[in-house]
Amino acid sequence: MESIQAIKQRFGIIGNDAGLNRAIEKAMQVAPTDISVLVTGESGVGKESIPKIIHALSHRKHGKYIAVNCGAIPEGTIDSELFGHEKGAFTGATQTRSGYFEVADNGTIFLDEVGELPLTTQVRLLRVLENGEFIKVGSSKVQKTNVRIVAATNVNMFEAIKKGKFREDLYYRLSTVEILLPPLRARKGDIHLLFRKFASDFAMKYKMPSIRLDEIATEMLTKYRWNGNIRQLRNVAEQISVLEEDRTITADTLRQYLPNTTGNLPAVIENSKSESDFSSEREILYKVLFDMKSDLNDLKKLTMELMQNGVSQEVKDENESLIQKIYGDDESEEIFHEDEVNAPVKLLPLAPEVTVMPEDKYHFAEDVEEEETLSLHDKELELIKKALERNKGKRKAAAKELGISERTLYRKIKQFDL
Repeated sequence: MESIQAIKQRFGIIGNDAGLNRAIEKAMQVAPTDISVLVTGESGVGKESIPKIIHALSHRKHGKYIAVNCGAIPEGTIDSELFGHEKGAFTGATQTRSGYFEVADNGTIFLDEVGELPLTTQVRLLRVLENGEFIKVGSSKVQKTNVRIVAATNVNMFEAIKKGKFREDLYYRLSTVEILLPPLRARKGDIHLLFRKFASDFAMKYKMPSIRLDEIATEMLTKYRWNGNIRQLRNVAEQISVLEEDRTITADTLRQYLPNTTGNLPAVIENSKSESDFSSEREILYKVLFDMKSDLNDLKKLTMELMQNGVSQEVKDENESLIQKIYGDDESEEIFHEDEVNAPVKLLPLAPEVTVMPEDKYHFAEDVEEEETLSLHDKELELIKKALERNKGKRKAAAKELGISERTLYRKIKQFDL
C-alpha cells in the first residue's frame, strides 16, 4: 500500500495537519472495500479529493468515475440525470437516455452536495444503496447496477434530518464510514504552505516572478479566519499575483485582499437593537395600561360592594351612574387605542369621592341608621384596615379577601398613609 505522503504527491494535496492525515488514512483503508462513504466538511476544504483517492485505490479503478453536483441540477431533472428516462416520459424527452447509475456500472459515483437532494430522489437513492435496483423515469422495468457511492456534504446532517429535509435511514446508509476534513483555520501550519504553492503555480501560469510574503504578512495570513477555506486562499493568491507589481507583499497590501467580514456588523446590530428596544417598550406600555384597566375594574367592583352594603337602591343607582361617567363602560370603550400608544397618557383618578345628595331628596332603607356615613373614602379605608388587621398585615392575603390585586392594595396603603 502506498504511503500517505505518496498519496499526497499523487493527488496534489498540500499539508501536514494531523486531521488531514487522518482523513487520507481512512480513505486508504476503506478503498479496497465497497463500503459507502460520506465525506463531511465546510465548503472549499477539498472534499472532492477523497473520492478520487478511494476510487484510484479500489478494485473499481478501471471502471468509470463520475462526479455529480447534486446542488447544481434542477429538482425537476435530477431523477432523469441520475437514473435516466424513457422516450416521451416528459416534455422534451425525445429519446431514451441512460442515467449516471447505468453509465457508471462497476465504477464509482461521487455525489457532491448530497444534502441538497429532493426527498423523492432520496427514496430512489436509498433503493440503489440497499439492493442496487433503480427504475428509469417513465419506465416500469427494474434495472440493476453495481456502483460504489461516495457522497459529500457541507450541511449539518442531523439538523437537516431534524427539519425533515433529509431521510435518517439514507443518512445512516450513506455514512457507513464518515470522513471529516478539517477547515483551513484549524490547519494553521498548512496555510502558508498552500499560499506558496498557489503563488508558484500562478507565477508559472502567468509567466511572472512568484510573490512572497514578509513576516508580518505571513502572520496575518495565518491568523485570518478563511471562511471560504482553500478555495478562498487560492483566489487571494491569484489576485495578488496578477495585480501587484511589487513581488514582496506587506501586511498593508495583503489586508486589501482579505474581506473584512465584520465591517458592517455594528450598524446592523445597532439598528436591530433599536427596533427591538422599541418593540419591548411598546409591549411594556401595553402591559401597564392593561394592568391599570384591571385595577380600575377592581376598584369599581369594591365600590359597588360598598354601596350594596350600606345605601338604598336609589342612591346606588345615582352613584353607579356617576362611576360609569368617570370610568366609562368597559363594553363600549377601550382604555386606549394602539395608534395612541405614543400619545401622553392621562391617568384617571384612583379613588374619587362620591358626594351623597341631601337627605331630604332621597329615602334610606329602614335598616340604615341616619348617623352612618356614606363616604366611599371612609368605607374603603375601614374595610382595608379591617382586612389588614384580620390578616396580620399580610398584603397578599388582605388583597385576596378584599377581591382586589395586591398592587392596588399597596397603592391604597400609600394613599391612606396606613
